[in-house]
Amino acid sequence: MGDMSNSSLLDRFAELDSAAVSDALDQLGLPAGVGGIRPVWGPAAVVGFAVTVELEPRADGPADAHIATTAIETADDQSVIVVDNQGRTDVSCWGGILSLGAAQRGVRGVVADGVCRDVAEARELGFPVFSRGAIPATARGRLRQRSTGESVEVAGLTVEPGDVVVADETGLVVVPRERAAEVAGIATGIVARERAIADEVRAGARLSHAMHDARLAGEKETA
Repeated sequence: MGDMSNSSLLDRFAELDSAAVSDALDQLGLPAGVGGIRPVWGPAAVVGFAVTVELEPRADGPADAHIATTAIETADDQSVIVVDNQGRTDVSCWGGILSLGAAQRGVRGVVADGVCRDVAEARELGFPVFSRGAIPATARGRLRQRSTGESVEVAGLTVEPGDVVVADETGLVVVPRERAAEVAGIATGIVARERAIADEVRAGARLSHAMHDARLAGEKETA
């Protein structure tokens, strides 16, 4: 895939939300979206290709390169950094200097299965940070990087490098890269159906008729 098809794929997902993408994944028997990882400042939505980082508790020994710096240096303006810190909420796994470095590379945002710090700095940069909350406690001396560019798990979802990540105020979805065009097509149809139903409801249609399950699912109605 060249840059053009990559950027047009992300443009298609940028028109969608996590719920529509989750519904499309459901139709294909793929894992649905998850909750619990939310924007830490303001309303935010982010769509991009995953650049992965896995963290682990720091053991004694020489200091390593700071967590996530290598991932940021390999990322670009189509990337979302995905940090697997196993959902820990007792130590920050993302901070202000990382937000600055990522923003300067044009990275679209970060999704962390853990918590972050320096929320105001991220907000001032306009850099979207999605996590399980915030805490001041530093990663230094507590965490180290286990891997980058490998498969990780975030909130029970497997994320491979290059998968499409969609995060917004509702939650997080992960689309396997090889199914991304198919998922975008199905989700786009779902959005169109829901808009048509919403238009009818605004025009005074009965909710029970407008929101018929078969219709929402895109099935042909037999009645």
